[in-house]
Amino acid sequence: MRILRFLVIVAVVSALAWSWQRHAEQAQPWPAGESGQAAQGLPSFLPPEAVETLDLIARGGPFPYRQDGVVFQNRERLLPDAPRGTYHEYTVRTPGARDRGARRIITGGTPPVAYWYTDDHYRSFRRFEAHP
Repeated sequence: MRILRFLVIVAVVSALAWSWQRHAEQAQPWPAGESGQAAQGLPSFLPPEAVETLDLIARGGPFPYRQDGVVFQNRERLLPDAPRGTYHEYTVRTPGARDRGARRIITGGTPPVAYWYTDDHYRSFRRFEAHP
């Protein structure tokens, strides 16, 4: 009975992994440019990992960090004044970092209509356009 239960669990996990992989391959709204550097249509100041984050934002997740998608409060007042709940933050993975690092994408609106990038943990922001 234990072996049968184990085999069923393995089959379900395998099916989910296959489904996730297939979905990930089909959902690439920001394809990488030929150089492998910046994605087409995105500014060169964005690191390559930002494409992954933008893809997850466009798909609605799942996000790798539990803080991704939380309301960004704009305490620094560097973004335009807006009602609470307008801005949301998402982590841009930093290769080699043991924590979330300092890189974030902030979105404005639901669905997002404005995007900002910070690589210094909210000390400065650069606005950019992102069109899937």
